[in-house]
Amino acid sequence: MYIKSSSALILASVLLSIFASSIFADYENRDSVKNFVDELAVDDGFDRQQLLDIFEQVEKKQRIIDLISKPAEKAKPWHEYREIFVTASRIAAGIEFWKENEAALNRARLEFGIPSEIIVSVIGVETNYGRNKGSFRVMDALSTLAFDYPPRARFFRGELRELLLLAREENKDPLELIGSYAGAMGDGQFIPSSFRAYAKDFDGDGRRDIWSNRTDAIGSVANYFYRHGWHGDGQIALPVTVTGDRVDQFANQGLKPKRSIAELRTAGMESVSLPDETLGALFKLENRGGWEYWLGLHDFYVVTRYNHSHMYALAVVQLSNAIQNRWEELKKPDRL
Repeated sequence: MYIKSSSALILASVLLSIFASSIFADYENRDSVKNFVDELAVDDGFDRQQLLDIFEQVEKKQRIIDLISKPAEKAKPWHEYREIFVTASRIAAGIEFWKENEAALNRARLEFGIPSEIIVSVIGVETNYGRNKGSFRVMDALSTLAFDYPPRARFFRGELRELLLLAREENKDPLELIGSYAGAMGDGQFIPSSFRAYAKDFDGDGRRDIWSNRTDAIGSVANYFYRHGWHGDGQIALPVTVTGDRVDQFANQGLKPKRSIAELRTAGMESVSLPDETLGALFKLENRGGWEYWLGLHDFYVVTRYNHSHMYALAVVQLSNAIQNRWEELKKPDRL
């Protein structure tokens, strides 16, 4: 009986040790973290001990590494990815969001030139209108990726610095901020550097609150697209047909529009009503039972600045089109 109990205690101790090591990463005692803290103390005037006290409470999250290693836009074909975002329920939720925030959306359109449906769609794709803003402490997410995910450690160390600067500037406790596995926050899912560069106090209350203030979230998304060069003078993306497979050499060759319509026509893209000199980016996507082709123009590229994925941008565009069509239908005189 005693031997069995001892064995059970030993096993429990081992399991607890394994469990604890997977959570508490002892960041405050790591040389890499100490060096990072030293840099912040020298370059940004942080108190070294205060930062070490923060890192003592930070947890490593293996789930974060698992998620970032298999993002949906890389792991899923287009038709499955689209089915996540362009749905009847998300269109309906988008209409309700538009109704509830029409004044802020109208002002964002007037001040920044960003269509309401694009702002609504982005917030819909990012968080389903605030229903899914993430469940990780941002300090845990960014620390895990900065110190335990070598492929993008440099980028996330930069974002971790931005988070600590953000917390100081906005008078926030960095350990209380909640976001996605990649450290994105609020209705529009801004990473810390995007917050510091583009977040707006759109309601004039003296705070940039993308976490609980939808007016600020709307203004911030609009400002992001405005600052990334939104033109708003034509189509964003359009479906195209092709003849033969010569045009495939130009498909999925980057997000930036750099092939002229004339060149793509010569290669087999069917005629579209755009000037020959217009630049576009051609995308070939896997649909159920075949392939489809889309041509992304300047503002499509701007959408990809939010998330560097053509599938993400196309989901935003298609959801925005569906929401706009429903909105216009509701606004017809005979529906009022």
